[in-house]
Amino acid sequence: MNTPLAERMRPLQLDDYIGQVHLLGPDAPLRKSIEAGVLPSMIFWGPPGVGKTTLANLIATHLKRPFYKLSAISSGVKEVREVIQQAEKGGMFQQGGAVLFIDEIHRFSKAQQDSLLGAVEKGTVTLMGATTENPSFEVIAALLSRCQVYTLQSHNKEDLELLLTRALAKDSWLKSRDITLQETEALLAISGGDARKLLNVFELLVGSTPSNQPLVITNEYVFANAQQSLSRYDKDGEQHYDIISAFIKSVRGSDPNAAVYWLARMIAGGEDPKFIARRLLIIASEDIGLANPNALLIANTTFDNVSKLGWPESRIVLSQCTIYLASSPKGNAAYQAINRAQELVAKTGDLPVPLPLRNSPTALMEELGYGEGYLYAHDFPGNFVVQEFLPDSIAGSNFFKAGSSAKEQEIAKQLYQLWNDKYGTNE
Repeated sequence: MNTPLAERMRPLQLDDYIGQVHLLGPDAPLRKSIEAGVLPSMIFWGPPGVGKTTLANLIATHLKRPFYKLSAISSGVKEVREVIQQAEKGGMFQQGGAVLFIDEIHRFSKAQQDSLLGAVEKGTVTLMGATTENPSFEVIAALLSRCQVYTLQSHNKEDLELLLTRALAKDSWLKSRDITLQETEALLAISGGDARKLLNVFELLVGSTPSNQPLVITNEYVFANAQQSLSRYDKDGEQHYDIISAFIKSVRGSDPNAAVYWLARMIAGGEDPKFIARRLLIIASEDIGLANPNALLIANTTFDNVSKLGWPESRIVLSQCTIYLASSPKGNAAYQAINRAQELVAKTGDLPVPLPLRNSPTALMEELGYGEGYLYAHDFPGNFVVQEFLPDSIAGSNFFKAGSSAKEQEIAKQLYQLWNDKYGTNE
């Protein structure tokens, strides 16, 4: 059978769609829009294999809308304009506007995204985009403002087990085999919440067993036989999240040798260079931060250069930045500080700004005491004076605690000299 199991198991109607209850449950926002026949332009953001393409197709089918599909990898402005022209010609015969689905919309350039604006604004097409990348970074503001963003989540255990059960019950090829699904933990672990990967691995396991032999799926059997199969069906995407995790941890662990190896693996797998550069930016602040502020400057320059250069030259810039960050002193005091501050905000809510710190642009505000008691630092020796800048109920809280890096320790000493007890011993 030439059609993959994952493709054969695509649902044909919306009620058969598995997962994303937060969007499609009885009172969920997307479900309400569909039932009302209101279809805004939208972007589905989520990891691979969670049903972005399937959902777009099912919505269009459910609402009886013409459905056009483009891939950002192989399509450009020319193809977009051709679809818009077709939608315009067919508009008078359609019950509703055509749906244009663009897979991997984050790979569209600014010019390509610009070509969509007019048609989306006029309602000639309803745009549905799918992306694994944060649309705030990858979709131009003008287009993003015209779209509703829906976040899709990885499938949970119940979703994936239901998918396997349904496949065994409905797929004619699987029904012709003697298969016992005894354990699912290993299959679910390997899938990582990706329904397509789950079905592909399951199909490979079944296909590697002679058709006249019974097959009992156990965790031991899966782990013993799946790894070899995995590399055959999905060498570019199978370990996407594992490899980027290994890359990040190698840089964090100050091992430039391993970091460059995982960088090479991502390059060989066809990873988007901007995706790698963005991870380097995060590392530069989260794992290095104040220990070496230049790291963030270099990572930012790297992102800029990658955007300008493209392949294959970008690999050199990425390698340089990777080695620099891996070799840099490490510190996560800034990362931990914002975590602590956010935790306190979540607990204490919207505490009032102390009166001395409030802005007082009007006479009434001055009468109410806004700004009264504020000490202007530059009026004091050394441009510093002790005063409280936090709300009364959390006064004295300390979010910044230096780590062991020399630069963070130096900052801690400077703060201690100014504030004494407030910043304490930095432990």
